[in-house]
Amino acid sequence: MMAAAEDELLLPRLPELFESSRQLLEEVEVATEPTGSRLIQDKVFKGLDLLEKAAEMLSQLDLFSRNDDLEEIASTDLKYLMVPAFQGALAMKQVNPSKRLEHLQWAREHFLNYLTQCQYYHVAEFELPRNKNNSAENNTANCSMAYPNLVAMASQRQAKIERYKQKKEVEHRLSTLKSAVESGQGDDERVREYYLLHLRRWIGISLEEIESIDQEIKILKEKDSSKEASTSHSSLQDRPPMKPFILTRNVTQAKVFGAGYPSLATMTVNDWYEQHRRYGALPDRGIAQTTPGELARGGGVTIKRIVAAVIIDSSN
Repeated sequence: MMAAAEDELLLPRLPELFESSRQLLEEVEVATEPTGSRLIQDKVFKGLDLLEKAAEMLSQLDLFSRNDDLEEIASTDLKYLMVPAFQGALAMKQVNPSKRLEHLQWAREHFLNYLTQCQYYHVAEFELPRNKNNSAENNTANCSMAYPNLVAMASQRQAKIERYKQKKEVEHRLSTLKSAVESGQGDDERVREYYLLHLRRWIGISLEEIESIDQEIKILKEKDSSKEASTSHSSLQDRPPMKPFILTRNVTQAKVFGAGYPSLATMTVNDWYEQHRRYGALPDRGIAQTTPGELARGGGVTIKRIVAAVIIDSSN
């Protein structure tokens, strides 16, 4: 029992977890080193680990109840609402190309989680981004919109301008409160305003990040689709080219044409069909499906149509 109690005392407390992860995020954002450098990525991974522990602790403490209003949350506890936003911000700093789509989706989920909490507690008035399930139906619907709604575009532009103005006002007010609050000299009213301003600042950041994430996800998916199409097209061109030949109805005609045109190979219908069947390259462009025997007898498909099919198939 005493060992367990000592272990609990050694575990970092929630304020320490939050402050350490906040500092790491700030260091990553202002760093002059490349984001992909080992130093920055170590800070990213460490920050995400601390935030995950903080999120687990918040869940265990049940600090934010759905039965509470914003006014009922203690001023010093308001900052913990930003944990999901910090997680999303650090997730965006990961640079593994093979997992980029996964990281984007994970970051979006946390930004949206943060915005949902803020909307529930009425921290600010804003509209939640639409949930993207990236289904084929949605992609088709998006592609069908050849001409965007100009009114919606103008409204979106106005919303961005308004967010920018609010961002500048919030940052100015934060700078005036920062020294007093962080030094411990601010009263409860100032502390509360300080953290509410931080929450509103991160609302703007989250909305912008989700918009950016959705655009990048779309680009990545289109890139993957074009790669698949390119791979499929190249596989069709991997077939060995067919050499020119004279197509005859039977062996007797093959001997006759072979004697008259020694520079060109001859091939009966059955031989031609069997060769194309082995390569998996039987033409099906509107030509009736017939058996080799029927082809040899001339039934259903004329020699001219077969030769046309061979020419079409060889040209591809």
